[in-house]
Amino acid sequence: MSRRPDPRPVPAGAGDRPAAARAAASRRSARSTAARVSRVAAVLPVAVVALLLAGCGGAAPAPQAPADRPAVSRDVAPLEPALSVTDPRGTTVTVPAPPKRIVCLTGLCDDMVVELGLTPAGTSTPALLKNPVLLGDRAAQVPTVKGSFGSEDVESIAALRPDLVIGLGGVHEPLRAAIERFAPLWLVQPTTWEESVGYLRNLGSLTGRTAEATAGEQRFRTTLADGVEQARATGKADRKVLLMYGSADTIGVDTTDTVNGNLLAPLYDYPFVPRGADVETASTYSVEEILAQAPDVVFAFSLLFSSEDRTLTDQLADNPVWQQVPAVQAGQVHEMDPRLWGSGRGTRSLGAMVEQSLAVVPGR
Repeated sequence: MSRRPDPRPVPAGAGDRPAAARAAASRRSARSTAARVSRVAAVLPVAVVALLLAGCGGAAPAPQAPADRPAVSRDVAPLEPALSVTDPRGTTVTVPAPPKRIVCLTGLCDDMVVELGLTPAGTSTPALLKNPVLLGDRAAQVPTVKGSFGSEDVESIAALRPDLVIGLGGVHEPLRAAIERFAPLWLVQPTTWEESVGYLRNLGSLTGRTAEATAGEQRFRTTLADGVEQARATGKADRKVLLMYGSADTIGVDTTDTVNGNLLAPLYDYPFVPRGADVETASTYSVEEILAQAPDVVFAFSLLFSSEDRTLTDQLADNPVWQQVPAVQAGQVHEMDPRLWGSGRGTRSLGAMVEQSLAVVPGR
């Protein structure tokens, strides 16, 4: 089995964000725009700059009142074991027997496997597994798949003798022919927290661990529903929140069409919608566009390639437009764990995001 070329390793936490790493065209545009507007922002009042930007970028979406935001159901439907399931994206997955050795090539898989009370047979995101929300110190016992994200060594996967391999849609399809010589390959790609729950239920059916799957779903739904109630009761639901990642040249934003943005939308005022249909640029925002939305709280996770790399917020610290963002002026910019917030996507990771965000978003 051959290994695909690996031109540049992808850092932990960056693996599930291939579009951000590939947006070279938008990067050039962001640099040019930032240079022009930064000079203007240095001499104009914040309100004037925001109005100029809003006029250039189109009208900002009207904020939803907390009562109008999506409701969160606490109900969990019964679940039965099955050897064939249809996942949230309409893909049918069939296994000859309940899988016991699952190799994870994406963070959602690690999260689901742990939620079901199992341990991955191998992982390509060991840093995520080490988070206390998942396995903590026990993660050291899980073999790491060789290669970088999207270019995993197929021979390394085969050596783990998997019954099932779970990867990320849009990334691991080129490995299908090689992997399916020895195990089924299931590609997952949630865009809402409901789809993440659906994938957990699917894996619970395939493994026969239906009680564990429904219990995990119930814990998560309770955490999110309680969080929504808390946010509304304390006024946190009125705070405008942003979750971003990447670098100062190319700022990625978790829009409402992503799992994380979809998760935060019921909790807070989250106006960051996709900027069009182009997957390369839909989630790319400039500093000026962020200022126009005026978030009260900013969460960031930085995609670091080496110990010498600076965090995203450090890179932006001297940007005069960034300095005028309300969250920056209020000291409400928070760097979060890039593994948990960037690649978890499962019920354990998403539940932790709810709790961690509520702990720092100010109320009335």
